[in-house]
Amino acid sequence: MSTRRKVNITAAERVGRILLGLIGTVGGILLLAGSPTALSGTLEVLLVLAGLDLVVTGVTGHCPLYQKLGHMPRSLRRAS
Repeated sequence: MSTRRKVNITAAERVGRILLGLIGTVGGILLLAGSPTALSGTLEVLLVLAGLDLVVTGVTGHCPLYQKLGHMPRSLRRAS
């Protein structure tokens, strides 16, 4: 059973999410390599995960949080 998710992120936001997500993911990995404490290591892992989330939502064009909040950008309302 395949469920197709609606695109609820504009093209500009998708590009921004992908770029910021890649920066956060790579930065978190680089910081994690020199992590001296458990707290900083935990925060860096969270940075990597947040970056990956941004990349995935940017690539797919669907944000589950936007869907739960009922948010749809005005420019996409006509297309759906």
